[in-house]
Amino acid sequence: MTAVSAEKYFTESRLIAILRGLKPEEAPGHGEAIIGAGWRCLEVPLNSPEPFKSIESLVKKYGDKALIGAGTVLTAEDVKKVADVGGKLIVAPNTDKDVVEAAMKLGLVIMPGVYTATEAFAAYKMGVRYLKLFPADSVGPGYIKALKSVLPKDAKVIPTGGVSVDTIAAFHEAGCHAFGIGTQLFKPGMTVDEVAKRAQALAKAAANLK
Repeated sequence: MTAVSAEKYFTESRLIAILRGLKPEEAPGHGEAIIGAGWRCLEVPLNSPEPFKSIESLVKKYGDKALIGAGTVLTAEDVKKVADVGGKLIVAPNTDKDVVEAAMKLGLVIMPGVYTATEAFAAYKMGVRYLKLFPADSVGPGYIKALKSVLPKDAKVIPTGGVSVDTIAAFHEAGCHAFGIGTQLFKPGMTVDEVAKRAQALAKAAANLK
């Protein structure tokens, strides 16, 4: 299967929406608010209510505009379930060999979680090129800059946790390629208008990066 390219989405927006707690009936409205603000990557963590229904709903309505998939993917079986509903993005908090191999076999974009240099290089050796640095707020941009200095040039670091309107520039200056954003964008119970305002503010901050 031909692998999906994330780069065409990152050329428009390097922001990845993490919609933990999203309900299927909320997916169309919140998806419209976020994609309407210019975001092009969305993930629904699998510890959300009925996540596969939400992913399928988002894919059907916005699959031609955005890279949509799942977060907190912990098993190869769940990788297949994401693919079965049309998802093309697999994000995990850790680097699991079975998950990475399953995603690659299906041609999906894989972003496993790493924290140390050892974990980053191990993931890279598996063929991973998008490294989700998690939790980023516990180490900060300085740590990422040091990590980037020893990683291969084509290894792209994507911080998740602690990225906000106020911190995104510092993470960018550290060499980050894209940014995973969760509670700064969406929390269960938020209205579509609230999410739209946050999505627009974060998109503006990202657009100002040099």
